[in-house]
Amino acid sequence: MRDLTYPPVVWTAKTAFKVLGLKFQMSGTEHVPHTGPALLAVNHVSYLDFVFGGFAAQPAGRLVRFMAKKEIFDHPVGGPVMRSLHHIEVDRGEGLGSYREGLRYLRMGEVVGIFPEATISRSFEIKDLKTGAARMAAEAGVPLVPVVLWGTQRMFTKDHPRDLSRGKTIAISVGRPLEPSGADPVADTAELRATMADLLDRTIRAYPAEEQPAGSWWLPASYGGSAPTPERAAELDVAEKRRRAERRARRAKG
Repeated sequence: MRDLTYPPVVWTAKTAFKVLGLKFQMSGTEHVPHTGPALLAVNHVSYLDFVFGGFAAQPAGRLVRFMAKKEIFDHPVGGPVMRSLHHIEVDRGEGLGSYREGLRYLRMGEVVGIFPEATISRSFEIKDLKTGAARMAAEAGVPLVPVVLWGTQRMFTKDHPRDLSRGKTIAISVGRPLEPSGADPVADTAELRATMADLLDRTIRAYPAEEQPAGSWWLPASYGGSAPTPERAAELDVAEKRRRAERRARRAKG
């Protein structure tokens, strides 16, 4: 697969990170294979997770093909960029086609990235996961590698203004690969969620304390922060879906 766009995009991102004075706290990146296919299951706390999730594979010299919602590909600027990076379009109304495309990439030996929570977690904890990641890894016979990002939500996430001020720490933690059997996708997904939750807990506790004081909006309520609880976050998600449906209905009426 030819990559004319990806290398300069990575270089540009690294330059931007230096300009922003970002500090990286990375662990477990040796679990991303240097060769052969793998499926990275990444938590989702920010609109920038496509960028930072890909950096989990940089020490291995790999480029990640992310599965991303169709709306990004429909954007006049974002769409061409996503296609040039060989990311995978996900049409939630026709999920089987996206699933098969992910399998095709894995069988070609690519590293594919997926956000099994499907949407950004407003609580910043691990939401319920879709079973697609476990099913895809099992069917393709590839390692399922859990990845946790932390600190990206401080830059750009739902319900909060963008903050590109300097000096933030971005944590990227990679866990040991899982090998889902495919016999019980629900159980495989439960194992993935438990693994990601444990990895997130360790990542939060290792994060610089001076950057996440008690009461911080980007810190989960269960850790003393003021982020919505998972229950409140679920209510906000439902309200957001309702508003989107109402907007679509108004547009349809002209």
